[in-house]
Amino acid sequence: GSNAYNKTLSQNRASAARDYIASQGIDANRVVGIGYGETRLLNRCADGIECSAAEHQINRRTEMKVICPK
Repeated sequence: GSNAYNKTLSQNRASAARDYIASQGIDANRVVGIGYGETRLLNRCADGIECSAAEHQINRRTEMKVICPK
């Protein structure tokens, strides 16, 4: 899909992860979900590059950073 479409999909994925974490009792104000679309790929699968479904799947991910208060 287009960059805009992929960005939207990515943001929807991040928002769903954030909503799930909040549903498990974590204060929603402590969780941020940001979708990066195709701007932070983990492999060579940019637009116009032939890649397998498994290679594309690597880039469909949700990353989390846990920051513990002092």
